[in-house]
Amino acid sequence: MAAVVVTATAATVLFAPPSAAADPAPAPAPLAVVCNKFCDARDPALSPGDRRPVAVALHGRQITLHFDDADAMGWASLSTVRQGDEVWLDRSFDGGATWSGGGRLGATTAPAGVGDWRTLMYNVDDWANRGVGALRACGKAVDQPQIACTAWARTTWNAYDRRTAAATALMQFYRNDTGLFATTGWWNSANALTAVIDNIRVSGMGSYTYAVATTYERNVNVGLGQFRNDYIDDTGWWALAWVAAYDLTGERRYLDTARAGADHMHAHWDGVCGGGVWWSTARSYKNAITNALYVQVNAALHNRLPGDTGYLSRARAGWAWYAASGMINGANLVNDGLTTGTCQNNGQPVWSYNQGVILDALVELNRATGDGALLTRARQLANASTTDATLNPNGILRDPCETSSCEPDGPSFKGAYVRGLGALNAVLADRPYTAYLRRQADTAYGATRTALDTYGLRWAGPFDRADAARQQSVVDLMNVS
Repeated sequence: MAAVVVTATAATVLFAPPSAAADPAPAPAPLAVVCNKFCDARDPALSPGDRRPVAVALHGRQITLHFDDADAMGWASLSTVRQGDEVWLDRSFDGGATWSGGGRLGATTAPAGVGDWRTLMYNVDDWANRGVGALRACGKAVDQPQIACTAWARTTWNAYDRRTAAATALMQFYRNDTGLFATTGWWNSANALTAVIDNIRVSGMGSYTYAVATTYERNVNVGLGQFRNDYIDDTGWWALAWVAAYDLTGERRYLDTARAGADHMHAHWDGVCGGGVWWSTARSYKNAITNALYVQVNAALHNRLPGDTGYLSRARAGWAWYAASGMINGANLVNDGLTTGTCQNNGQPVWSYNQGVILDALVELNRATGDGALLTRARQLANASTTDATLNPNGILRDPCETSSCEPDGPSFKGAYVRGLGALNAVLADRPYTAYLRRQADTAYGATRTALDTYGLRWAGPFDRADAARQQSVVDLMNVS
């Protein structure tokens, strides 16, 4: 079908039917009837409400998507109809990427002598099979070849405020078969899972707790096992995800996996450049993100293991090396890493995540040691990154790559930044970054949100496209704002 053009309010799809144009993603045959509170094909007259989030015009008609939010069902209507006009629903369980929930649900043809016509109601989600869904309304005029569809949207079930709505939109990318998030990479999935876990903690909505065990059991033996691989920063991201999973569930297996990750990271610490861990097993680069994660992971483990001294010693050494390494420049911003051979600040871009993860690390290390100087230093770094004009043009966070392309890693960066800034803000009595975080969230909500509560790369807008990494960053933002 033709590309879907999405704005913050609505989207329109116009395309010829398959007989007239090739469709690269044809709708699969409808799935079995979905039954949640009620089963598919319920009379809309029984709905206690009628919310109409999106509509689209088609040759003098209007196609409208209706929602019964109380029962998490929807239906489609077509106004000013002529005999033979068609209207139906599409349902998707992958954020609108395909019609994975069956196409042409409730397809019906308008009879003679009616002004409006509508389908029956269908469920948005498939709760029994953990299908997080979306609907769109589609139609075709009897005398024209084109088909039109509204934007994808969903009910307010598990989406009752902007925080839970963002998390539910993220879960549309989650694949129960792989235990990972489609449209993004391995380390990004660690961050996405962490964002979902944090959302459960701050919102109290536990509907997606199943993703923790599913991810673990599907992937614990992948690569080197225990979520370790050749990239030491990847291992650190997953270790933090399992620390968060342990905090949520109390299951020791998650903490044990985090410990395995920390030990794998420590095996790549050596005396080159006076210390620090390598970015990968190739031992070719010492950089900021890997070493900030090293401090955070080890401090976090110490804080969850009574009587520990070893992880604390590593965290202390990690921060002492990081602070003296030269990666923090004269403006209190963190560059990407060190030059090979000379071990100097390499002057590479000031990425947002490098500014944020070290804040999270210092918060954990302060919790471990009670050293107030760590929070003082963290505040200095946060003051720099929240006020830097290059990172915050017009006051809205933007990574350097956003003027061109941030693929594949960059869309996750801002989420890691605000997660760390939020952690620091929460432990400072004056909450100095609350206004900054709310400004980011309010701007993104107004400038780059779709009808499905997905968000684009640029928080100042316009919307570009949706994927799990972009959405993870926004869930992180909504969690702390």
